Amino acid sequence: MTADEIPTLMPALRDRGLAPRKGLGQHYLTDPNILHSIVAALEAPPDAVIIEVGPGPGTLTAALIPACSRLIAVELDEELAAMLARLHERREHVHIIQGNALALSPAELLQNTGGPTPYYLAGNLPYYIASPLLRHYLEAEPPPVRAVVTVQLDVARRIVAVPPDMSLLAVAVQVYAVPTIVRRLPPGAFTPPPKVQSAVLRLDSRPQPLVPPDRREAFFRIVRAGFAQKRKTLRNSLAAGLHLSPAEVERALAGAAIDPRRRAQELTLEEWLALAHSGTLGGL
Repeated sequence: MTADEIPTLMPALRDRGLAPRKGLGQHYLTDPNILHSIVAALEAPPDAVIIEVGPGPGTLTAALIPACSRLIAVELDEELAAMLARLHERREHVHIIQGNALALSPAELLQNTGGPTPYYLAGNLPYYIASPLLRHYLEAEPPPVRAVVTVQLDVARRIVAVPPDMSLLAVAVQVYAVPTIVRRLPPGAFTPPPKVQSAVLRLDSRPQPLVPPDRREAFFRIVRAGFAQKRKTLRNSLAAGLHLSPAEVERALAGAAIDPRRRAQELTLEEWLALAHSGTLGGL
């Protein structure tokens, strides 16, 4: 069965007059060309396991089902989750889980539906949880091999940013994965249309994160301090954020070959790592 032949909940929702819930940030992705482009960007092999976050009416679910050997779809909305479970109850490789994706680890989702294995992540993410959810999965053990999700265009741009427009979110994501904007999405691709532009974002997980687990707290403490006052020079923002003297910060920056007059958004990811590795600021 092809994706186009697999049913979704859209007809039933129309018949019952059930509209997307604004409180849950629901904007249903309905453009078939975009749905298929998400599956293509995922590049999952036929025997792959895919975790889908926020299936909603199951439009992306229908596109993903033929592309994997096991699909785990996590839906917060109790009514939609129950309807999806009934819709796919005869598909043994499709698992509909009702719950908060931020409260469920990928390890337990995999364990409860057939055992741990490498997996891929997909989803039409509600805008208000996009950033924390990506961090939730990228920092998890295990992380996805690859993630392809829809997010607000502004968020996608911040994630793929490079100097001189680096952002705290870019550093937080790029430590774990290499991000790419696959395509921009017009509001008309969704029901109802959101008031903002969207994008399909692809994240290819690194073989190993650039910062080991036991050093991440120290690394991100330094990065957060640098971005806390972006208009200030690193000399001043790091001194204020880390409660150090400007002279101590200058020595640390000199050790990493970074001009103290530069600003946080001008540093490359490699420079942030070098600064943390210098150890002078209590980093790695």
